[in-house]
Amino acid sequence: MSDVRDVLLAEPRGFCAGVDRAIEIVERALSRFGAPIYVRHEIVHNTYVVNDLKAKGAIFIEDLADVPPGATLVFSAHGVPKSVRVEAARRGFQVFDATCPLVTKVHVEVAKLAKEGFEFIMIGHKGHPEVEGTMGQLSEGIYLVEDVDDVAHVKPRGTQLAVVTQTTLSVDDAAHILAEVKRCFPHVREPKKQDICYATQNRQDAVKVLAPAVDVVVVVGSPTSSNSNRLRELAERLGTPAYMVEGAQDLQAAWFEGKARVGLTAGASAPDILVQQVIDRLRELGATAIRKMEGVTENVRFPLPRGLGDRSMSEVVSSRS
Repeated sequence: MSDVRDVLLAEPRGFCAGVDRAIEIVERALSRFGAPIYVRHEIVHNTYVVNDLKAKGAIFIEDLADVPPGATLVFSAHGVPKSVRVEAARRGFQVFDATCPLVTKVHVEVAKLAKEGFEFIMIGHKGHPEVEGTMGQLSEGIYLVEDVDDVAHVKPRGTQLAVVTQTTLSVDDAAHILAEVKRCFPHVREPKKQDICYATQNRQDAVKVLAPAVDVVVVVGSPTSSNSNRLRELAERLGTPAYMVEGAQDLQAAWFEGKARVGLTAGASAPDILVQQVIDRLRELGATAIRKMEGVTENVRFPLPRGLGDRSMSEVVSSRS
């Protein structure tokens, strides 16, 4: 039987500016050009969001060969390899780029330093679309490391070496790997500002405060969401049992036996409606007090691409809330 009494909400949690922008780009494209709008890869890694956009007329594809001539195409928030941009241009699609501007910043840095003769170590998870997009900015000279042990296998050809990072990693894990990179390659060039994005950092910092204050942590997010997985892992590393759910239907009463205080957070691609549904389910399981933790207030807004309207993101967000 559930013993839940209190629910403590992490602050911040849920959508970040890059996710808000990416979803808005697809919705604006649908409104302006009509269905179907083609999207390369899931626009963000959240099943609810993807299904909602599918219902509105978005078609998600991986191969540009599946996009008919003359169609409108959106690149996902994770970014794409350079080869995909070239192919999209060759095929003549109308393209709107929903790549998160913080990912684009990494791509720009890679392109700039490559021209100066640098090779790169990329800290990230193999197979993740953001990693494939960043590594795909170059045809050679970029080496992926997933953990500390991988660093020893990097054999750069030259002496100029820079490091870049997937934006949704564990801040602590990335720091450990970076320390090993610097030990092995003392002259490696680091980014002026760390690549891990503000939203990932803020949500992890919130869990560091949340987890010790509760008996169990619930993270709302999809299994494919890197930043959501990192939140669950972080809570567990801090000694608090943690579970990741896509929605209220995934909650199991057994998780809350002997657990009076539940901490609740959400990954950067998880919409607030899912958090509210989880809260409703926790009330059914006995929760009587719901309160927000003190935390950082995020006011970041990214502009939309040209051709999709003139309103600022702040107006867009206020109209959607």
